[in-house]
Amino acid sequence: MAAGTPFSTKDRILGAAEELFAVHGFASTSLRQVTTRADVNIAAVNYHFGSKENLVNEVFRRRMDVMTAARLSQLETALQQAPGKLEPILAAFVEPALAMAQDGQGGGAFVRVIARAYAEKNDNLRKFLSEHYGHVLREFGKAIAECLPELSKEALYWRLDFLAGALTYAMADFGLIKRPAHVAEAAHRQRAARELIRFAEAGLRAGSVES
Repeated sequence: MAAGTPFSTKDRILGAAEELFAVHGFASTSLRQVTTRADVNIAAVNYHFGSKENLVNEVFRRRMDVMTAARLSQLETALQQAPGKLEPILAAFVEPALAMAQDGQGGGAFVRVIARAYAEKNDNLRKFLSEHYGHVLREFGKAIAECLPELSKEALYWRLDFLAGALTYAMADFGLIKRPAHVAEAAHRQRAARELIRFAEAGLRAGSVES
């Protein structure tokens, strides 16, 4: 039990922080609120995370590490099994993110945390995400560039930014299309992935616009 207790405490703190960040944002959530929600004392937060800033980072790391591993694994498979094909590359980028969003273990709360990250100016968080996960976009950018050699690097990165934004919107699931009552959540997400992949491929293949 002693070996499992630290992990359990850490996970409770992360879960509580994620829920509170989703509702109140990073700046407006206090460590006291987190400790109350997690039913731990402040010493436990300091022991596991050291600071609120690091707690914010670790909330992202817990989800992003899993999603990143899934994306890169699926990308590697796509490059091996369908070289030169754009659609499997886009699927490797889109599908793991939507799968995480529908995860019943807090995926929905994390999507709202991502929205908070877009809305709030948090330079430390942005630096953390860039340093730890910026390589993922670069790997996908490299793979897409090999499929679309006529596309300039600048145009490619503009379009990747737009794809990332559209994906975040799809993950949040608050667009015009609502899941019908008779359609399962997994089926709805699969449809969203297909439509987004089709949209992204068309956008990436569109002719370049001169500045």
